Amino acid sequence: MARNNKDRAVLRSSVAPDQATKERLQHVLEKKYGQPVQIEWEKDSDLQDGFILQVGTDIYDWSIEGRLRQFKEHLEKFHPSEGEVIPLIKETVENWVPEVSPEEIGEVLTVGDGIATVAGLENATYGEILLFSSGIKGMVQDLRRDGIGCMIFGDDEEIVEGSMVRRSGKTAGVPVGNAFLGRVVNALGEPIDGRGEITAADYRPIEAKAPEIIDRQPVDTPLETGILTIDSMFPIGRGQRELIIGDRQTGKTAIALDAILNQKGKDVICIYVAIGQKASSVAQIVETLKKHDAMKYSIIVHASASDSATLQYIAPYAGCAIGEYFMYSGKDVLIIYDDLTKHAIAYRALSLLLERSPGREAFPGDVFYLHSRLLERSARLSDEKGGGSMTALPIVETQAGDVSAYIPTNIISITDGQIFLESDLFFSGQRPAVNVGLSVSRVGGDAQTKAMKTAAGAIRLDLAQFREMEVFTQFSSDLDEVTKKQIAYGQGLMRLLRQPQYHPMKQHQQVILLVTALAHVMQDIPVQYIDSFRQDLIKHMETNASALCRKIDATGKMDKEDQESIVNMAKAFLDESGEKYLGKDKG
Repeated sequence: MARNNKDRAVLRSSVAPDQATKERLQHVLEKKYGQPVQIEWEKDSDLQDGFILQVGTDIYDWSIEGRLRQFKEHLEKFHPSEGEVIPLIKETVENWVPEVSPEEIGEVLTVGDGIATVAGLENATYGEILLFSSGIKGMVQDLRRDGIGCMIFGDDEEIVEGSMVRRSGKTAGVPVGNAFLGRVVNALGEPIDGRGEITAADYRPIEAKAPEIIDRQPVDTPLETGILTIDSMFPIGRGQRELIIGDRQTGKTAIALDAILNQKGKDVICIYVAIGQKASSVAQIVETLKKHDAMKYSIIVHASASDSATLQYIAPYAGCAIGEYFMYSGKDVLIIYDDLTKHAIAYRALSLLLERSPGREAFPGDVFYLHSRLLERSARLSDEKGGGSMTALPIVETQAGDVSAYIPTNIISITDGQIFLESDLFFSGQRPAVNVGLSVSRVGGDAQTKAMKTAAGAIRLDLAQFREMEVFTQFSSDLDEVTKKQIAYGQGLMRLLRQPQYHPMKQHQQVILLVTALAHVMQDIPVQYIDSFRQDLIKHMETNASALCRKIDATGKMDKEDQESIVNMAKAFLDESGEKYLGKDKG
């Protein structure tokens, strides 16, 4: 129907009108528009009672919902005194006649590249969902004097210039609920794993206000990743935002997946948001989680590289909305955004298509707000709000290790620390390739158990001294014994921090290794034997000191006697196995 065509109308209802009704409506419309109006009927099963009549851009809502809305608006206009309330309500109900009021209808001016420009919707609001005549939905993203810019969800080939657009009055949102656990969904919350529909428990807007300061509590409860390097030196607490940053193919996703695997049996909901990734890569991640029995407490939100920039843009907000459902239900949530660099690039493409002014690196001026309003929604709620938490691990890709680029610096300033992965370390075999000098957790020891805090001791200082000494001794061939021992000790620590992928450690295992290493028990073990010594020592301790292991895991505490006991048992084990690890006889 042409936008301004008033000589014909469409009548939508669940049952066809009789001839008398059509003639009566035709007479009313002819009187209003001053010309004959032909009425066409379309079946609409959703309209159980009443009808909706559309004439050009005018829509007359005579459904039961429309009449109730009008009646409510009619009552809200009255402000009677106390003694007049009941008589006035009676009079209003008896004399009320539903008004026929037009609804706002827009027209598509231009469409292309996932963006539509619409005129005629003067009262549309930012973030509101628009309904195109083809059934496609869009979201208002740009408000101008001469029209609005709209992002299209789906294929824009079904939308043509001149087609009609209606307001929905709703903001963009996604379905949420416990039924999403173990499923793979797209950015709109629709299942894409071939396992049928998902029964939603609720519906949450993708853009939501971050918790207020008064509704938060400090980050003081650890969320263990199972990675020795991170849990000992850069601990992550529940409600924290810790950035994982590094070049391409340096193990960023591997760290995130290990963190998910380590949440098994800890009542933590894990959400993995894949932005602009290959479908094959995400399929591999899903298989990995299934293999390790982690999918039952995980949700995958996937906006692939083949999806539109619109879907890639809303994907992290949709994942965050799903996480908020669990957080406000009192649950602990771990959410991973992989990665926000691609998210910023998708937003840049949309902004340029919307003809916004480009700034640094062609990004729009509000690119900082793009990520700050997302990451600020992660928090640990107060007990009055249920005590739930959402911990965010955003991932950012750098170019040639340049952390001073636009997007990395923005996100570093928003987060509570960063784990920097270095290419040189990765290619040298040090995995996870965490650069101890550039990585930091601004929560620090507050997110560690007492046992881990005691065990970690001065490991960061020891590693920093080793790195510095290693640089200076590269040019010297004649070293004294003290320097040689310090370098051997540092090399042993670096080797100890190596960890195979998909093998997260329990807390007692990490504590035992750290206490043993920092007591210089492994000082004389050649580097090539440290891996086997580490495995055998853990087995030995779990067999012969099982009560101590259970105590550390259950309470997170370790007293001085426990520490001394670990050191003595490690020394005794090494003495008994000296031939295997030191290359000498037991005697």
